[in-house]
Amino acid sequence: MDDNKSVNVVKETSETPIISHIKELRNRLIYSFGALLIGFFVCFAFADNIFNFLTAPLMDAFGENSGRRLIYTSLPEKFFTNIKLAFFASFMLTFPIIASQVWMFIAPGLYKNEKKMFLPFLIFTPLLFALGASFVYTFILPMAWEFFIGFEQAGSTSILPVQLESKVDEYLSLVMQLIFAFGFAFELPVVVTLLSAIGVTSSAGLREKRRYAILGAFVAAAILTPPDPLSQIGLAIPIIILYEISIYTSMLVEQKSTKSDII
Repeated sequence: MDDNKSVNVVKETSETPIISHIKELRNRLIYSFGALLIGFFVCFAFADNIFNFLTAPLMDAFGENSGRRLIYTSLPEKFFTNIKLAFFASFMLTFPIIASQVWMFIAPGLYKNEKKMFLPFLIFTPLLFALGASFVYTFILPMAWEFFIGFEQAGSTSILPVQLESKVDEYLSLVMQLIFAFGFAFELPVVVTLLSAIGVTSSAGLREKRRYAILGAFVAAAILTPPDPLSQIGLAIPIIILYEISIYTSMLVEQKSTKSDII
């Protein structure tokens, strides 16, 4: 009987941490989903304002008094576009909250030095993504839209005019594609530095693979952006610059780890 009791006690104590971790994960997921849901309803209420903000570069490319428009060709298209836009904006808005919930879930299982190593990555991840999104909105969208609008064709008595009348869902999808492409591309220093910190790569290895990285930057730009040279070059060049920054940050991580080993 005593042996059975001791076995049950061991079994209960071994199961308790697992259950507590599952409960903790459930709570963090609820908080994250709750923040995302609240952000969705807020963003949905201002969907038209957000959409107008995203169409401002196109408006500038057309000209303020051009009388141009965006269209939708099915009754529910604008409604579903607003839903998509609200989720997109809510994710952007609540990402720091979601990231903090991820951090609060994994932090108790980390050593003090591991917390010091991962916390900067948690801070810089949303900042770099926002920097990439700002870069594409400020520089890439105006150039890309002017490039595409340049293919319009003026009409005459014998020639039909060719004018752009983009659909709202197609426009939003293209803008989201560019923002996510540039946002994730700007995360390159975070990813590479983290790989260096855990010993997967090194600054010397990154230097040796520089030519392959440059080629990969142009291939990634060709896949992630629309098929126009301005967007592709506009993404490839920042990736190359960020790769060089990653080499420098990897060197800093290696120097710091070397000093800690000496101490």
